[in-house]
Amino acid sequence: MSPPAPSVFGLKGLDHVVLRVEDARAVIDFYVQVVGCAVEKVQADVGLFQLRAGRSIIDIIPIDGKLGRVGGAPPGAEGRNLDHFALAVEPFNEAAIRAHLAAHGVEVEESGRRYGAEGYGPSIYIRDPAGNVVELKGPSGPSPA
Repeated sequence: MSPPAPSVFGLKGLDHVVLRVEDARAVIDFYVQVVGCAVEKVQADVGLFQLRAGRSIIDIIPIDGKLGRVGGAPPGAEGRNLDHFALAVEPFNEAAIRAHLAAHGVEVEESGRRYGAEGYGPSIYIRDPAGNVVELKGPSGPSPA
């Protein structure tokens, strides 16, 4: 692989992710009540809901709103607009996280140690109400042998 090209800027991390969804209320409730985001800004006139996720933002765009219609058809099982995204979470107590998710009716699809921006660490994969895969990524630890 080639080394990165010289640049006039440095990358700091994930700024925001934009999700086009059919049921904005269900998706917003999921990210606020289950994941712990806070509603930061609402621009109802264009159909944009911005949720604070630590240092990042998750934008929710209803497909029937002004911005959502620009993007075309809604995402579906055969044409996702995103594979998954990972939210760094700390502390990472898997039993407590699983109990919290279960209390909200959210199923864990997969869990294990995976490599991420800070190295190997625990992670749990879940789905939001729009079908987007969300990885809850814990802090890095010793690399697997």
